[in-house]
Amino acid sequence: MRQKDLFKIYQKLYNCFGPQYWWPGETPFEIAVGAILTQNTNWGNVEKAIGNLKRENALSAKKIHEMEAEMLASLIKPAGYFNIKAKRLKSFIDFLMNDYHGSMRRMKNNDMISLREKLLSINGIGPETADSILLYAIEKPVFVIDAYTKRVLSRHGIMGHEKPYEEFQQLFHSSLKKDVKLFNEYHALFVRVGKTYCRTKPICDGCPLEGI
Repeated sequence: MRQKDLFKIYQKLYNCFGPQYWWPGETPFEIAVGAILTQNTNWGNVEKAIGNLKRENALSAKKIHEMEAEMLASLIKPAGYFNIKAKRLKSFIDFLMNDYHGSMRRMKNNDMISLREKLLSINGIGPETADSILLYAIEKPVFVIDAYTKRVLSRHGIMGHEKPYEEFQQLFHSSLKKDVKLFNEYHALFVRVGKTYCRTKPICDGCPLEGI
């Protein structure tokens, strides 16, 4: 896969859908919380959970750190798997408080490689969630690979769906300039085309990638 081919896909998606303004969130901390809560659910449910935290004035590292897990679970219930996600969120907050005094800004000052390793060591945080936090919350140039990205690329014969996360990611890292804005927009566009056209049962007619 050549650089111009990957960029051609990006241009076709961007020309069709325009900018996606993703990831929604008022602060880097809110974006990080959303990245953890969105595991195995849709964004609408995550918005409800975050709305609950905001209504309780609890959307901060300090408040969640001090909160009982049961209370946190009840507030994030709309996001599903709420007991598991409460533990995962607590684990992330413990890390943020212990290593960075609860500050996303301090976390951002770390280099990306070591920070990614730290995030991956947190219970319940895998590559996709870690990279979502890195890219969207603290603006590090890492490409996020999700189910939509894998589906689109495999259906167009670019890379087999069974390939590991790291190989998909390396395709982008080795072919494109490591640019936060580009990686942000490109990933969001994969999500958009995946939801609109490249569904489990695909709608190929009219898809901007038709013919590739």
